[in-house]
Amino acid sequence: MNDKIKPYHLQRKAILYVRQSSVHQVIHNRESRSLQYAMRERLGVLGWSEIEVIDDDLGISAAGTATRAGFERMVAEVCLGKVGAVAAREVSRFARNSRDWQQLIEMCRVVDTLLVDQEAIYAPRQGNDRLLLGLKGSLNEYELDLLRQRSLAARHQKAQRGELIVVAPVGYLKTDEQKLEKDPDRRVQQAIELIFSKFSALGSVRQTLLWFLEHGLELPTRRPNGDIVWKRPSYATVYRILTNPVYGGTYAYGKTGASTIYDSSTARQSVRRKPREEWLALRPGTHEGYVEWERAEAIRQMISDNRHDREHRGAVKHGDALLAGILRCRRCGRKLTIRYTGGRHDIPRYSCSRGWLDNGEPRCIAFGGLTVDDAIAGEILRVVQPAAIAAAIQVQQHETQKRDDVRAALTRDLEAARFAADRAFRQYDAIDPQNRLVAAELELRWNRALERVTDLQERIAAHDRQRPTSTSATPDDLASLASDLKTVWADPATDARLKKRIVRTLIHEVIADIEPQAGEIVLILHWVGGIHTELRLPRRRRGQSKSTAVEIIEAIRVLVRIASDDLIAGLLNRNRLTTGYGNRWTRERVTSLRSHHKIPVYSQEVRQSEGWMTLTQAAATLAVSAKTLRLAAERAEVEAQHPLPDGPWIFKRTALETDAAHRLAPGNRNTPAGPDTHQQKLNLSMT
Repeated sequence: MNDKIKPYHLQRKAILYVRQSSVHQVIHNRESRSLQYAMRERLGVLGWSEIEVIDDDLGISAAGTATRAGFERMVAEVCLGKVGAVAAREVSRFARNSRDWQQLIEMCRVVDTLLVDQEAIYAPRQGNDRLLLGLKGSLNEYELDLLRQRSLAARHQKAQRGELIVVAPVGYLKTDEQKLEKDPDRRVQQAIELIFSKFSALGSVRQTLLWFLEHGLELPTRRPNGDIVWKRPSYATVYRILTNPVYGGTYAYGKTGASTIYDSSTARQSVRRKPREEWLALRPGTHEGYVEWERAEAIRQMISDNRHDREHRGAVKHGDALLAGILRCRRCGRKLTIRYTGGRHDIPRYSCSRGWLDNGEPRCIAFGGLTVDDAIAGEILRVVQPAAIAAAIQVQQHETQKRDDVRAALTRDLEAARFAADRAFRQYDAIDPQNRLVAAELELRWNRALERVTDLQERIAAHDRQRPTSTSATPDDLASLASDLKTVWADPATDARLKKRIVRTLIHEVIADIEPQAGEIVLILHWVGGIHTELRLPRRRRGQSKSTAVEIIEAIRVLVRIASDDLIAGLLNRNRLTTGYGNRWTRERVTSLRSHHKIPVYSQEVRQSEGWMTLTQAAATLAVSAKTLRLAAERAEVEAQHPLPDGPWIFKRTALETDAAHRLAPGNRNTPAGPDTHQQKLNLSMT
């Protein structure tokens, strides 16, 4: 017997600690586990009769990142003084981290418990043995770090070549050559393609998820064993597919990192996502993607921009305000917030109040949103109008070739359900009918599969009944639609989110400020192409959101010199001008506006005394044609007023008495009536 073993050690029980680091070792390294259990015989030879085996930690690493219930129970038994020796095949089985190792050694020293392995017996109360145990603990920890470094170095080198594929994501299969290829199941392929297609149409991960949930469509997921199952989609599933570079044909490795977090006495692993510049490998073009890499990057950038903070515009939300998320204060640089006022909460108002909300700073600027949104809409329509016809024709051609996504997805589900029902029938048909225990279960599965087929058929029929019949538009119809683009934009039925997406596609950001002296709202539009436009809008006071435009009021002030209220209403309607509430003009509305703004009524006597004339009357006075006088007025040779683009020219008698007006007479004119001074002569050859 070893002299370190005392009689009181043998009076206590001995504990044999058995551990393997991973489940793979537990399944495949059975000989190692047998050798550890054989240490029970060594303890019996050394004199212990009561031996307890603790093997609760099979498959758990001793690196300190996982909780080991068996080790903690062993240390607790040692602390109570009930253990004379703790044994393991190698002392590295106890711990491979300094915290657990030193805890065990210190407890064994206090209660005088021995440590036993295959080679030696250690008494922690002896200085030499304690020094040797400390060195072995450090070597065990260093050995683990060395093995980990070697493994990670080889793993990283293989990943940098794009040859390390741990798990193939859904939609792909891993080949023997460590490459990715698309899953041959067309149902899986088309489901993933549908996710990207719907995100491009809706512009938001959440809206894409809601579209799938609205139509009751399922998405594929992969189980740990590699099988594909179809489940109700979740936000994480859609987000993971849209942001994973693998679907853009790119190999990526090292996107996440693990760190150890200690909560009181336990340690746990925490996973964090690394920024792209810290990824170990990013190799585009390594396999066939579901979308092009450029489009995948654009989708990732759009998802990033959908975050609502100081640097990002945020996703398109409900509400009629066009500039929500892209309007920034020129004074402090913060984004303007929006709130809706009015009886129906439909009048937007922009304000820079973030500094006041966060830090109690004074508010910068605030103004109503109707005038600003109308001005931005006018700029958008001015830019889009030239390409409206071509875009409408292209969309029409695309729509005629585009399949119904919902019906196509339901058809794929129906095909898969029919296959499952047919397989269930074959299984039921192959069983002996006398074996009712098995036949009853197979019959139940067959009935469930048939119910699934019937349910999908009914959903497809209901979808076909609800789908509106589409008629093909001719190019003339599309041209007419493009000419009425402003009317379509102002239609209350037009989706506000669609208009916001159009604005964000064309405008990167809008910088806003207010000039109190001029009473104007100053907007600087930063277009996506790099061009900047400045707009100055009159700042309306409270209650003026539905007031008539100033340009219309000034036009009426000029028109009353030659026209009655009936005629003015007709002229305004011919120019497609409306009241502040969007109504057509009538004689009563013109009269009411005149009375409110103190504009005098039309009077034939005042017209004759002040000498106001129309274009026809003025041309007759000068004895020239109306075209000649109009061209002269356009060249500013004769003073005239033209308040409406599609309206009359107004002349005053004094303006017709100038020398420039008299030179228009036939006897005094040396040039043609039209602006043809640069017209070249046509020389006809006689040969």
